[in-house]
Amino acid sequence: MKLHAVKFGLAAGILWGAAVFFGTLWLLITGSGGHTWHLLSNFYLGFSFSYVGAFVGLLWGFADGFVGGWLLATLYNLLVRRGSAPAT
Repeated sequence: MKLHAVKFGLAAGILWGAAVFFGTLWLLITGSGGHTWHLLSNFYLGFSFSYVGAFVGLLWGFADGFVGGWLLATLYNLLVRRGSAPAT
């Protein structure tokens, strides 16, 4: 069974973008330090531990998740194709 790489990428992008967005909001609302969350600014240009940064993280998280999901599904499809027995 093959995976549809674009759809898998969209699903991964939506999930990762939402995780970054809601994770940032949760830490801001609860007043938690978010020290580890600040590390995302090293990878996501423009991200900051703020309400505006949550939206920037949403966009970067979606892009990051999409590319990662697409690559994962594409690699999976290549491995499935090579591992299948030839038709007789």
